[in-house]
Amino acid sequence: MSATEQLLSRNENYAAAFDLAGLAAPPAMKVAIVTCMDARLDPTRLLGLKPGDAHVIRNAGGVVTDDVIRSLSISQRELGTREIMLVHHTGCGLMTFTNDEFAAARERDSGQRPEWSAGAFNDLEQDVRDSVRRVLECPFIPRKESVRGFVYEVETGLVREVK
Repeated sequence: MSATEQLLSRNENYAAAFDLAGLAAPPAMKVAIVTCMDARLDPTRLLGLKPGDAHVIRNAGGVVTDDVIRSLSISQRELGTREIMLVHHTGCGLMTFTNDEFAAARERDSGQRPEWSAGAFNDLEQDVRDSVRRVLECPFIPRKESVRGFVYEVETGLVREVK
């Protein structure tokens, strides 16, 4: 059985006991969280979230891309979030190559160079600070009183703030 088939089977079990149809679309805690897609991170568990608590936006590296800005803008302007957490993590794969290396490899593989950046970085805490700055400088995100950056330590399970 493929992984997709396994997941669909699990969904049938989930749907059989589903009781969340009444949840409102705006998150109850009024927070949006941007984090990495790394399979070792489970934002729900590591932050103690329940369904309906928060918007969780994930991508490779938790990079604040144009699409993340789009999602954060919608989250705040249309769905009432007031806080933003940016959560990077130790041992991130985006620290294992450069943007140029990635683009050159994709060009060799496909014959085309990507129009977008992979978002690679070599200083984890500086990348968190840069991500916070990008959100703070964005004119499409109106609420900036609580934009904070963190590092999740995959070795300990702790989340620490980056100043």
